[in-house]
Amino acid sequence: MQIQSIVAIYFLFWVLSVFVVLPFGMKTADEAGVAKVPGQAESAPVRFSLGEAAIRATVVSAVVFGLFYANWHYGWLTADMFAFQG
Repeated sequence: MQIQSIVAIYFLFWVLSVFVVLPFGMKTADEAGVAKVPGQAESAPVRFSLGEAAIRATVVSAVVFGLFYANWHYGWLTADMFAFQG
């Protein structure tokens, strides 16, 4: 696998991971016991940290990409294993 492919696939895993880990650790104003700002949505998080979300996404995507690359290298699961007969 070429380095460009590795970077592109890792980036795709990272973007997907951001959306997966984004809701974890978020609290609404009601859950945190903080007064809401007038006009604030009830589901709005009290404190959002893009840095924390990026770190979590980096860790998750590194693990998932590691499994993907190991599967590509060792061939644990292949497309032929999922061939459907029609």
